[in-house]
Amino acid sequence: MSEENIKDLVDRYIAVSFSVMNKAETLVKEQIGSDLTNDQHYMLRYINQAGPCTSSELAEVFQVKKSAITAIITRLWEKGLVQRTRDENDRRIVYLTLTDKGKEMYVKTEERIQKLVEKIIKKFGDLEIKQFLEIYEKLNGVLTEIKDGELE
Repeated sequence: MSEENIKDLVDRYIAVSFSVMNKAETLVKEQIGSDLTNDQHYMLRYINQAGPCTSSELAEVFQVKKSAITAIITRLWEKGLVQRTRDENDRRIVYLTLTDKGKEMYVKTEERIQKLVEKIIKKFGDLEIKQFLEIYEKLNGVLTEIKDGELE
């Protein structure tokens, strides 16, 4: 492939990636509402699915500094959505779980997001959806390899 073709593909990828991410984040935010930020919703989602976890685990999963997680979790705790529980054997370890209010908020926002994604998915055929997800998962793997220094 010529360098000109590669440059055109890179430009096209960057443009569509930026546009899709911007629109998707905006649409998700509309479904979440003003009660939560997108990041707060992602935290509720992870804690709901993973069960009790620590801030260190969240920092690793979301690939951000622990201080960023602490700020988000503090806001969720202030809203009564997350509960902090110290480990009985090691008081330095704090487990995070959703409160009943947090579970309710998560379920409510997740239902709205599911309806949004369903509307989008219905615009594509079964094969297109399958191929898109396979390619997107492959892209995720390649990006992970690059990030981890496994791909030159």
